[in-house]
Amino acid sequence: MAKPESQPDSENGVTVYYDGSCPLCAREIGLYKGSVGSEAIRFCDISRNAPPEGLTREQAMARFHVATGEQGLTSGARAFIALWLSLPRWRWLGRIASVPPLTWILEGAYRAILPIRPAFQWLARKAFRET
Repeated sequence: MAKPESQPDSENGVTVYYDGSCPLCAREIGLYKGSVGSEAIRFCDISRNAPPEGLTREQAMARFHVATGEQGLTSGARAFIALWLSLPRWRWLGRIASVPPLTWILEGAYRAILPIRPAFQWLARKAFRET
């Protein structure tokens, strides 16, 4: 089980900052929280908690962020890669995604999805309410 959001991570220094008010984000983070190794990660819902130092709430809510002891604060595709590398069963994906051409492609895809994210959120809210 993942550490409570208020409990700091001291084991590997990984903190995931996500928008818990987004149904898609919350479901995806739920998947990661249920993964082997997630107990060593701090998950922080930015919709209910303060953003990481150096970011406004708006900046933190606009993009996915992960802080690690090695890389500091990263966002977008690099943040997903940092998360995947910290979870044993997702590590293979993190290694593949770390290859520079793939990292750039993933970041481009991430940026392309951001403007239409509200539409996806609306659809997800509607679909999740019906299930």
